Amino acid sequence: MTRARKGTLVQCDPSIRALILRMDADRNDIIYEELDDTHLLVDPSKVEFIKYELNRLLSENIYNPLDEEENA
Repeated sequence: MTRARKGTLVQCDPSIRALILRMDADRNDIIYEELDDTHLLVDPSKVEFIKYELNRLLSENIYNPLDEEENA
């Protein structure tokens, strides 16, 4: 018998999708279904966690010239 689950559709580019997949590999409770290269169906209660983690991961990779001035 088919079961229905409430989910949130996330549209993103493939690089962000890869980050979300990596998050899900650690927790195994975020993604319900991988629809295609740019769409994921995720647990609605995890959307804020996904946003927070993406912001954290992406901020680690941003070049900020002011950081160099502080370290000098």
